[in-house]
Amino acid sequence: QIPQLQISTPAGAFGWLHGVWLPAAQMLPMLGLIALTMSIIFLLPKLTTKIPAALVAIGTTTSIAIIWQLDTPTVATLLGTGEHISAGLPQFALPVVPLTFETFKIIFPYAAILAFIGLVESLMTMTLIDEITDTRGKSNIECVAQGTANVVTGLFGGMGGCAMVGQSMINIESGGRGRWSGLVAGVTLLAFILFAGKWIEMIPLAALVGVMFAVVIGTFAWSSLRVVSKIPRSDAFVLVFVSVVTVFTDLAVAVMAGIVMSALVFSWKKAQSLRVKTSIADDGSKHYKLIGHLFFASAHNFADLFTDYKHDPDCVYIDFAKSRVFDHSGIEAINTLTEKYLRAGKKLKLLHLSADCRKLLKNAEQVVAVNIAEDPIYEVADDELDS
Repeated sequence: QIPQLQISTPAGAFGWLHGVWLPAAQMLPMLGLIALTMSIIFLLPKLTTKIPAALVAIGTTTSIAIIWQLDTPTVATLLGTGEHISAGLPQFALPVVPLTFETFKIIFPYAAILAFIGLVESLMTMTLIDEITDTRGKSNIECVAQGTANVVTGLFGGMGGCAMVGQSMINIESGGRGRWSGLVAGVTLLAFILFAGKWIEMIPLAALVGVMFAVVIGTFAWSSLRVVSKIPRSDAFVLVFVSVVTVFTDLAVAVMAGIVMSALVFSWKKAQSLRVKTSIADDGSKHYKLIGHLFFASAHNFADLFTDYKHDPDCVYIDFAKSRVFDHSGIEAINTLTEKYLRAGKKLKLLHLSADCRKLLKNAEQVVAVNIAEDPIYEVADDELDS
C-alpha cells in the first residue's frame, strides 16, 4: 500500500527508497482518513456485527471526503486523467497472436510462473481460511476451478487471478463463510463496475488503504512474537526473513523466498546431523555405523568422517543400516571413499545398501556385501537409473 502514499516519478518509481511522498496538504488528510477507517473497522464490531465494518468505514470516509472537499487521492486519481471505469461487459475474443512455436516460447515461461504463483497463493489462502473457520477446503477442486476460470476470463480479454489473503480476510471478517459469500462478492463488484462506476471513482484511496492495513494487522499472528525466542534460530530467521520480504515486495514472492530459505535450512540441518559410530570387532576389523542422510549437502561431512582411513586396520566395514543415500552426490562420495580404501590396500565392505545404490557404485561387486533379507529398499534420485 506504500505507492498509494506516493506520487509516481517520471520513471514510474515507487517504494521506500525511490518513491516521492505526497505533499503535506494531501498526506495529512489521507493519514487522518486511514486512521478513521481503521478505527471504525476495529471498533464497530464491538457494537454490532450485522453490518460489515469495512463497508461502513468506506462509506463514512468517502462521505467526509466529499462533504469537506478534502484534497486527497481517489480511485479516479489512480485511474489517471481522462480515464474512467468501463461500464460495458467484455466481448468474447480470441487473442490475435501468431500460433507458432516462437509465440509459445515467449508466452509459456510467463504463463507457468504466473500459474505457479497463483496456485501457491490460493492454497496458502485456503489454508489460512481453514484455520480461522475450522473447516477443510478441497485443494484439488480449488486448483481446477481457478485454472478453468483463468482460461475463460482470458477468452474475454480479462486478467488471470487467484485467491488473495487480503480480500479473503475482509470476506471472513464481514461474516462470510460459505462459497456463496465469494460469489456474492464477485457479482456485487461486477454490478458496481457496470452501474456505479462514477461512485467508485469518488472513493478516497485512504479508505482502501485503511481497510488493507486493518486486514494486515488482523492477519498477522502476533502471538508468534512471543515464541520467537523459544523456537530454533533458523526458524526464527525464516519467519523474520519472510515478513521483511513481504513488506518490500509482495506475498507471492515472500512465500517462494521462504520456501527456498526453508529448504536450504533443512538441508543444512540434515547435513550437520550426519555422524558415525566406530567399534573394533574381535577379529580386529573396524566397523563404522553411519547415522543420518547422505546427499549433496552432507557429502563433504561424510568425507570428513573418514580422514584417518590410512590408519584403519586392513579390514573395514561401513554399515548403512541407519542411513539413507538420496542422490548422485551421495553415491559419488561413497565411490571416492571406496577408491581411497582400495588404493590403500585395505579390504572394504559396505553393508545394508539398497539395490539402487549397488547399481550406481563403481566397485559394487567388490565392496558391497549383499544381504537380501536385511538390505533396505529405497530409491536414489539419479538420472543414470533412467538411462
